[in-house]
Amino acid sequence: MEKIYRGVRRFQSEVFPDHRDHFAALGAGQAPRLLLITCADSRIDPALLTQTQPGELFVIRNAGNLVAPYGAFASGEAATIEYGIRALGIQHVAVCGHTHCGAMAALREPESAVGLPAVEAWLEYGKPALEREETIEGFEAPLTRTVAANVLAQLDHLRTHPSVAEAEASGDLTLHGWVYDFEAGRIFVSDDAAHFRRLDSVMREVA
Repeated sequence: MEKIYRGVRRFQSEVFPDHRDHFAALGAGQAPRLLLITCADSRIDPALLTQTQPGELFVIRNAGNLVAPYGAFASGEAATIEYGIRALGIQHVAVCGHTHCGAMAALREPESAVGLPAVEAWLEYGKPALEREETIEGFEAPLTRTVAANVLAQLDHLRTHPSVAEAEASGDLTLHGWVYDFEAGRIFVSDDAAHFRRLDSVMREVA
């Protein structure tokens, strides 16, 4: 913990003073641009990846970036989704999986989660990925195809949430599927046909 505490003190003494006005302005409220649903994996840093400042991202993080279908149980994910869309008016939601995901590895090899009953129960919401991973294009590694298939499965689960379904139907909300290759620093995005392509190539086409 000593390293963590030193980091906090460095933030307080060196970083915060340069951004004092920004943090003061955030006291009046927030208007995030994106609800990002991503993994709890320590190798993923949403703000670093997107180069955003405090107040720009609304974030849900959990093992495997999973979203339970609406009504499965009362969850923090459901509450955050509803609040973000209906109270904050967020217009974009992205589900972001990543390479070398331990949750997806456990989904593929259930024996690795034996003795972790909460993990086993939670991974039930990722099982639809196993049924569609062979349809995924754009990735060679089997685990990464599972990661990508899970992103699409969680987008389906998102659409069962009334706040998402209503906002998407009215044109006020756009859903995005991402896979983050953290070793190469690349993001792959899904298109309407559920194919994944590198974000930089997509942006060149629309520029």
